[in-house]
Amino acid sequence: MEAKDRIIVPVDTNNIDVALKIVETLQPYVGMFKFGLELQNSIIAQLINYGDLSSLGKIKRLFNLVDGKLFWDGKWDDISNTVKGAANAISLLKPAMVNVHVSAGEEAIKAAIENSPDSIVLGVTVLTSISSEECYRLFGEYSGYKVNYFAQILARLGAGGIICSPKELPRLNKPKFKGLLKVVPGIRPLWADANDQKRIMTPREAIDAGGDYLVIGRPITSPPNGMTPQDAVEKIIEELEA
Repeated sequence: MEAKDRIIVPVDTNNIDVALKIVETLQPYVGMFKFGLELQNSIIAQLINYGDLSSLGKIKRLFNLVDGKLFWDGKWDDISNTVKGAANAISLLKPAMVNVHVSAGEEAIKAAIENSPDSIVLGVTVLTSISSEECYRLFGEYSGYKVNYFAQILARLGAGGIICSPKELPRLNKPKFKGLLKVVPGIRPLWADANDQKRIMTPREAIDAGGDYLVIGRPITSPPNGMTPQDAVEKIIEELEA
């Protein structure tokens, strides 16, 4: 992959015009766009509340722009039958990636895999906003051990990849995890604020540690020091290619 193809930009907004601007601006410079819960729910609300052709046209344009570059970040975490229905529904868009919480259980993970024929199915492990100590309180294990356990489940079930903090990457560089793509949020260049992320690395550190794709949001969409989003992406690509 080229360096730019490793970059996934979250389109985290409740405004369709802002989402369009992000995608139109960055489409030539990055590999993929992640549509998360905020944008997904906003699309539904806009269609219901306004329902006019201009709103529908903008939404269609948005999805046309990300054709082949869409990561549908639904974070499915439900019983297997519900996950099956959700996967079937979104499969009509043929997203490049979808995801399911490993904590939803093996049947839910299998339902996601079996009903996403055109997508890489990723397993969500421990959110990067959760510290290792909080992970222990929630799951009874520190984040490194819990992610390792979740990775074993995903590898055994044949998932396409895993979403985890870059801090857990060294534990996943083992032959038994070779088939799992590592998709890594919690990426913060040295020139960017950490915000609400707890377990973070720089882009280059994450790639060197074994990451395949980097989810980089606010450092690109709201860059500091007067930089434009294009400036930020180019700076990150330079770091990856150095």
